[in-house]
Amino acid sequence: MRLVGMISLGCPKNTVDSETMLGTLGTAGYEITSSLEEAEVIIINTCSFIKPAVEESIETIIECLQLKKRGSCRCLVVTGCLPQRYGKVLSQLIPEVDVWYGVNAPLKIVEGIEKAFQGEKVVAVSPVEEYHLNGNLPRLVLTPPYSAYLKVAEGCSHSCSFCIIPKLRGRLQSRTIESLVSEASQLAASGARELVLVAQDTGAYGKDLYGRPALHLLLKRLVGVPGIDWIRILYLHPCSLSPELIATISEEPKICKYLDLPFQHASRKVLRKMGRKGSAQEYLDRIEELRSLIPGIALRTTLMVGFPGEDEEDYQELLGFVEKARFDRLGVFPYYREEGTRSFSFPGQVSYLKKKQRCRQLLQLQREISRRKNEELVGKQLSVLIESKVGEGVYLGRSYREAPEIDPKVIVAGNNLKVGEFVRVEITRAAAFDLMGVAI
Repeated sequence: MRLVGMISLGCPKNTVDSETMLGTLGTAGYEITSSLEEAEVIIINTCSFIKPAVEESIETIIECLQLKKRGSCRCLVVTGCLPQRYGKVLSQLIPEVDVWYGVNAPLKIVEGIEKAFQGEKVVAVSPVEEYHLNGNLPRLVLTPPYSAYLKVAEGCSHSCSFCIIPKLRGRLQSRTIESLVSEASQLAASGARELVLVAQDTGAYGKDLYGRPALHLLLKRLVGVPGIDWIRILYLHPCSLSPELIATISEEPKICKYLDLPFQHASRKVLRKMGRKGSAQEYLDRIEELRSLIPGIALRTTLMVGFPGEDEEDYQELLGFVEKARFDRLGVFPYYREEGTRSFSFPGQVSYLKKKQRCRQLLQLQREISRRKNEELVGKQLSVLIESKVGEGVYLGRSYREAPEIDPKVIVAGNNLKVGEFVRVEITRAAAFDLMGVAI
């Protein structure tokens, strides 16, 4: 029985792949350990979406090579997006790695490790279309037991000029509603009370299987799973919001009134160069519609600054859009020139200093917006999922307005509260990002 340690990098979709690999290995007789120093097998599930993710993945590999030299590790495995993108080159540059697998690693992880222990070097980056989607593979959930990710689809059929994901993950491949309901039931039976739905674009779910977007149909089935209290949706392309989906979110109390809509930009000129539809006014109209049809909805977005050709006028339009939209949550990152994307060769590259300056200015604007939005909640009550105890009578949790891992916390004063339970909290104070309240 060999000990396996795992390092999972990147997004929640990658986390699900890591959980599937660990579950598959556990079923095959391997023992999972949190101590990398003790592990005979170390698996690094990597990300390579943008340059910082590639750098983090490479640095992690180098650190684990040191562990392999001085520890008990006999087999180092690198999986995920980085090998899918650079596997053959990296296998020559870093020959100390024993197994290189791409995004379909959950299918082959046991086979690859066994071959490595027999002295074989494994470099197998298969076509992304081979990725397994039937939901029958076991999972060892890495998130807290009360919250779990549910990966509804793989790949993306959009053609954004800045994005490498379709080349790494392939086109949209949705899982069947039946397989997802079955997995959700298993997660609930293991203690999950919150399901977080993820995909490259959750709103496109079902188009390839059912001929039209079917996320609303999936949601109507998931709300019937016993034990689930919250269903949260991440990564929803703004153009994927159908009337049926909006109505379902509004009508079903178990669905968190929270949407993550990565608008990316507001300038029509920049959006067209990105390969995206819409404009600032169209987006503002959609936001107003959502707030009208789903009272209390919390909206999160991601924006990109410094895209090739973005001039001062485009940036000022983006600033004006953020000020008018008044998002509850906002993330912003500079454009990274990624080889293999269409935008790699676009003229009009923006300087690094200008991109960082624009990021800081946008975040400062959002800080003030967030503070004002939070102050509106003082005196109101929210249902909060308790996540940890940080001091005597002080806890951290999340309301429907906060997604796990990416959003701020609600600081709760109370006695004898239990991690994983929902409590009613009256909000008493508001900071720029965090809320503070008292358990009732």
